[in-house]
Amino acid sequence: MTIDVQNLMQSIMDSMDRIEYIKAEDIPDIDLYMDQVTTFMDSRLKNTTRHPDEDKVLTKTMINNYAKNDLLPPPIKKKYSKEHVLLLIFIYYYKGLLSINDIQTLLSPITKDFFGKEGQMDLAAVYEEIFRLEKPEVERMKQDVLAKFETAQKTFADVDDEKRQELQLFTFIGLLGFDVYVKKLMIEKVLDGYRELTGEEKKPEKEKK
Repeated sequence: MTIDVQNLMQSIMDSMDRIEYIKAEDIPDIDLYMDQVTTFMDSRLKNTTRHPDEDKVLTKTMINNYAKNDLLPPPIKKKYSKEHVLLLIFIYYYKGLLSINDIQTLLSPITKDFFGKEGQMDLAAVYEEIFRLEKPEVERMKQDVLAKFETAQKTFADVDDEKRQELQLFTFIGLLGFDVYVKKLMIEKVLDGYRELTGEEKKPEKEKK
């Protein structure tokens, strides 16, 4: 098996360049029914999924589960506000990395202080302040990914060509995976420290129905 490593890296860099968050101003200002929420999320985040033609960004079951686990305030007359959608976007990005309990710990104070509040610092302002950092962060991440790739390319120099490529790819994925692993541990440590400061107890996750 021969891997075209240059095309592989170019594909990775191109995919990182296509990362773009949903701006708060692009979210409808009118309240939406659940079907409209799932349609909006699918239309804007479909390309971030692994299999865009098959994967669902958000389903009714997911929304109901988030509400049961106190991640999402209840809708008003079965309609979801712009701020509900903002919280669902945060949940979407965190759910692949954190447990329901950890996401609840993370979002609870933000929801309490800024959901449904008017003024200069509302939930939309919090959202925009965080996501505006995306572009410079993506550039830093691209450089980090390239550095890890170059490090991997220098390994197993004494192995024959075909096996060397496989081992170097394995090393590259290992470096990326270790980075994610360590950062996940760091996030969990921060959240555990926050729980200790606030006296919050870890809650059991509610079952899906």
